Amino acid sequence: MGRRYALKFRMNVSVPATLKKTALHAAHQKLGARLVEFGGWHMPVQYTGIVDEHNAVRHAAGLFDISHMGEFFIGNPFAESFLNGLLTNDIEKLAVGQGQYTLMLNETGGVIDDLILYRLDDTRYFMVVNASRIEEDRSWIEQRLKLPTAEAIFFADRSELYSALALQGPRALDIARAFLGAGWLEPKRNAITRYSWNCQEVLAARTGYTGEDGLELFFANDIAENFFLSLLEAGKPFGLKPCGLGARDTLRLEAGLPLNGNDLSEKRSPLEAGLGFFVSLDKPAVFPGKEVLLKQKAEGVAEKLIAFRLRDKGPPPRPHYQLFQGATQVGEVTSGAPSPTLGYGIGLAYVRADCAEPGTLLELEVRGSRIPVEVVKKPFYKRRT
Repeated sequence: MGRRYALKFRMNVSVPATLKKTALHAAHQKLGARLVEFGGWHMPVQYTGIVDEHNAVRHAAGLFDISHMGEFFIGNPFAESFLNGLLTNDIEKLAVGQGQYTLMLNETGGVIDDLILYRLDDTRYFMVVNASRIEEDRSWIEQRLKLPTAEAIFFADRSELYSALALQGPRALDIARAFLGAGWLEPKRNAITRYSWNCQEVLAARTGYTGEDGLELFFANDIAENFFLSLLEAGKPFGLKPCGLGARDTLRLEAGLPLNGNDLSEKRSPLEAGLGFFVSLDKPAVFPGKEVLLKQKAEGVAEKLIAFRLRDKGPPPRPHYQLFQGATQVGEVTSGAPSPTLGYGIGLAYVRADCAEPGTLLELEVRGSRIPVEVVKKPFYKRRT
């Protein structure tokens, strides 16, 4: 299964000069990672195998290099107002040290990016954006900073200066406590704290993309390799393993979390994607696409992003496979994979709104054959509390 899954990524015998490398690239090579091209980066897809790494996160802990993601800083007494006119969620609800999932939309309501925004203090914010959208996000923000009401706001893209790790799994916090020591201030869920490690600042956010508890750790590139290897060593007694993009994708899919570029795009709105909870249509601020979303809410959407599972054994669903109800095509798969935890194929797809109710039976077309599938509630997997 790991071999079939890895074929989704573009393998490279030699590294093209155009590919970007994180500060941990040499460390991945030393650890024997299988490196692939992913969104313009040369990243580890697996170390010991996708299923093995997936199970490590579900039962103990895994450590992912997420240094390819972007880090933006925004500040000024007027930053709150600016961000409320930029993003879908309500920034006024953010207390100092808290974070929230939110979206940045274009004028037609399509998703430019889904991201996490943290409030560092009264006037400063930290924004974590998707790796493939760094340039688009920066350009979109800079365009809006040219407005007269936003000229004094500080904005900096520090993506090239920061490395980041995602420590995920039921033992993740135990590992962090052992590694960072008694002086570390453990963040609450969806919160962020600061800590000094070897005289260097580390931002620790209690978020994730796997369905498990855990942390995302941000720090300067010059301590990246030492921090990464030291954390792996400290986590060995707890079952910590380095993990690649393959396991990250199967884990997030089991958790029902969307992937930008697959399940989210500039042609789809958050309401179509089932992310209305993160859109504050009643806040006074007018963010790009708000009027389109208000209309969609009033009239309903034609298609919705749904979760589905195979009812019988069969080949796992893949992006662009078509879904049918009888002779009529009613949707298209955006994400799909075999689920290591559940033991059957799962996927996300946009389908006609009248076919989106959990329990609806559809058929997945795979190489000319039809396989029965069922629309189910998200997430596929939910961790024990």
